[in-house]
Amino acid sequence: MKKILLLAILFSFSIYGVSQDIKYGVRGGYNISNLDFDTNTTAFVNKHRNSIYLGFFANIGLSKAVALMPEIQFSAEGANAEPLHLDYIQAPIFLKFRLSEKIYLGVGPQVGIKVHKEGDGVKNFAYSGVGGLECKINYALFADVRYTYGFSNIFDDNLGVEAKNSNIQIGIGYKF
Repeated sequence: MKKILLLAILFSFSIYGVSQDIKYGVRGGYNISNLDFDTNTTAFVNKHRNSIYLGFFANIGLSKAVALMPEIQFSAEGANAEPLHLDYIQAPIFLKFRLSEKIYLGVGPQVGIKVHKEGDGVKNFAYSGVGGLECKINYALFADVRYTYGFSNIFDDNLGVEAKNSNIQIGIGYKF
């Protein structure tokens, strides 16, 4: 995990020297999160969790139509039951493609580190894929929606329970 994060940071700095169009900003908004349990391992009601996310990003223009957007964000995810509240510090690396003057499509990997709970039977690292749409409102303000789906089981292997995180983010951002 540390190697992946270090590689992402070094990659960002190497592009910094080559790229002419770099903008920094913040984004935040509303999370609708749930756990996608393996149907054979759970017998309880699984309700979604409504929460927030807040993050900081660098938008690195690689060309007029493609940008790289590494981020660091706090995201409150998991399910509605309190023992399943999973809060993460996440590092998505978003590759954005310009579809029109105001619309962008993005995809990328994401790694998350669980915060504030220990010994709860949930793994400390989560690996996910992210896809989303961004709509430019003006030169600095944008609205976006993203969907994240976990690649790996979030529970410790010895528990015999299998679930993956799924999350919808609806929010706004501001580029400085």
